[in-house]
Amino acid sequence: MAPPQKNPLPFEELANSWSHGLGAGAAVVGVTLILILAAQRADGYSVAGLSVYGASLVLLYLVSAFFHGVKNPRLKEALKLADHCSIYLLIAGTYTPFLLTFLRGPWGWSLFGVIWGLAVLGILGKVLWRNRFHRVAVALYLGMGWLILVAFKPMSETFPVGLVWWVLAGGLFYSFGVIFYLWERLPYNHGVWHLFVLAGSLSHFLGMLFYLIPAEAP
Repeated sequence: MAPPQKNPLPFEELANSWSHGLGAGAAVVGVTLILILAAQRADGYSVAGLSVYGASLVLLYLVSAFFHGVKNPRLKEALKLADHCSIYLLIAGTYTPFLLTFLRGPWGWSLFGVIWGLAVLGILGKVLWRNRFHRVAVALYLGMGWLILVAFKPMSETFPVGLVWWVLAGGLFYSFGVIFYLWERLPYNHGVWHLFVLAGSLSHFLGMLFYLIPAEAP
């Protein structure tokens, strides 16, 4: 994820690119592992949800790494748009396996429709207005991320307790990271933001690995 405008310090963009480049590599390995296990042990809903999540996770890290790594101005501008749009996809993609595995009733399908609807609207807004309403977009990212709280009661009744903590931990990592993302006067603030993104992604991934994949095949 990239702020709309900032003159990077020496090596800042290199650090940003490498941090999410390593994240992309880890995501490919992790997603491959979790999909192999899901195909062996989980049902079709979980496999479908994890596939959507995995695609969105790898996409975000790849786009971010390339965006921060390229120097061509026109290509960089196009990748910045893709970078911002991929955040909406990752938020909705992260919801998907949780909803399809544990909340398939009215709450689950309603949240599924709302979160993907907001993702589509957010992407359209980015395409149409680019960075004109950047802080509104950041607020929408946060709002989408914490939308799960409206279903906290059914979530607490259907999610394993450990999974609830992994989900909340991931949300807190992302949310606290936004402080550094917006703190543009702080040297290398964006690299710090990337570390929080990695921590949030890891928390959600571990929650899925430990609790969405059955210990044994049915």
